[in-house]
Amino acid sequence: MKITYADLASGLLAAAICTMFSPPVHADRGRDGKQDEFPRPLVIGHRGAHGYLPAHTLEGYALAIELGADFIEPDLVSTKDGHLIARHEPNIVNTTDVASRPEFASRRRTAVIDGAADEGFFASDFTLAEIKRLRAVQDFAERPQQFNGKFEIPTLEEIIALAKRKSEEKGRPIGIYPETKHPTYHKSIGLPLEKRLVAILAAADWNRRDAPVFLQSFEPGSLKELRTLSPIRSIQLVDANDVNPDGSLDFTAPFDRPFDWTASGDPRLLARTFGFLVTDEGMREVKTYADGIGPWKRYIVSSVEA
Repeated sequence: MKITYADLASGLLAAAICTMFSPPVHADRGRDGKQDEFPRPLVIGHRGAHGYLPAHTLEGYALAIELGADFIEPDLVSTKDGHLIARHEPNIVNTTDVASRPEFASRRRTAVIDGAADEGFFASDFTLAEIKRLRAVQDFAERPQQFNGKFEIPTLEEIIALAKRKSEEKGRPIGIYPETKHPTYHKSIGLPLEKRLVAILAAADWNRRDAPVFLQSFEPGSLKELRTLSPIRSIQLVDANDVNPDGSLDFTAPFDRPFDWTASGDPRLLARTFGFLVTDEGMREVKTYADGIGPWKRYIVSSVEA
């Protein structure tokens, strides 16, 4: 793989811009009284270096670190046999070469995720051994396609090992910023994410407050469960569907509210949208189970031109 100096320079600029939308992380103290090593805004490699390489690959995460990322951000979904792998969605049709694999053609189906029908191939229908036979592809047509089919799909354990190795190589801490993807869906198919996630972190000696880890989710229920299992810092993600012509946010389903609120049937929760989470009342509630919020950037720059 050859990345030119121009690529690196433009990537560093992009990484610097990303810090504007990263939550400021103030110096915190762990249970041992030691101050965090990240007392400043963080650069987060979202999905790795997705502008250059297929998302959620070890190679993409490594490039993000080379471009200056402090943290790498894997989205976590489950395989059929309960392994946590990095994919943006449970449906892997657009991010792997699975559709070109005749041996898996019969696995194509339609699933309902967060109330919406989705057709393709789903990680939960594949064992880890089968996932490892697939290769990642770039899911944005306007981005480089020459690395399609070259990189494996990584497990969370492999991502942690990469972060630790790069921390030693670079002489600076590299952390991970994992997201539990569609946790209500995963629970509904008998593959809950939270306990497995914490078990993997514990095995890496990272299930502690001062570990270089932030846990994130769009679903408060997932974060509340994680808070009972782990002292690790966590972030409530805040979404919306789109921006209206007047610059206000559009909360159209399925991006109207956290899906666990929708699934609960609770009239109090059904009366809310994601927008509630950035109100004073909402943030007081978030404070009871998380350490911060991760809003979509349109909450910060609410403009159709931004």
